[in-house]
Amino acid sequence: MTDTGRAWAVLLPADRYEAERLVHHDTLELTGLESEHRPAPGDRVAVVVDGEPPSLVALGRVESGGETEQDPDDPDPDGTRTPLVVSYTRRLFDEPLPVDGLVPAGPVTPLAADRWRGLADRLGPPPPRRTWLVSLDLPIEAASPAEAVRIFWSYVRELGPRELPAYVSPSGDELAMQAFVLGAEANQDPEEDD
Repeated sequence: MTDTGRAWAVLLPADRYEAERLVHHDTLELTGLESEHRPAPGDRVAVVVDGEPPSLVALGRVESGGETEQDPDDPDPDGTRTPLVVSYTRRLFDEPLPVDGLVPAGPVTPLAADRWRGLADRLGPPPPRRTWLVSLDLPIEAASPAEAVRIFWSYVRELGPRELPAYVSPSGDELAMQAFVLGAEANQDPEEDD
């Protein structure tokens, strides 16, 4: 995909931001961004959430869903557009970066290329990746191991990351294990709740 030199700020709705924090996605697909100007494939994107000031939560590049020419002989009968699909190149969902002076003018706002580069430069190099051990332990009563596994997956699907704590620790340092619920550290000690 070629770099078009164009850049955009895309406003991520609060509920979508929470969903993106909970589950890893390679792309962000947004609908309802009908406007006169839209990002095109290859355009750079700064994904922001609204606030005072807005915060940068990801950088990416448009994969598809940009401006398209409409065939006058085959008009789109219901006026829908292709969803905007952004491939993430950098994520900051856990530590959003406040962006002073950015005023989103709707769901998609043109952004000067040097402003986008300035945001990317503020991030610096990506942090080193490391191996983490993540577990989810549930005591399950069942007649057989296979039934226990089926019940386990039912619980995971029904309760999901909003209710089930996942335990994470750096590989080789299991004593540093922390519980996470909703993508954030959560105390699981009932005695400390008092």
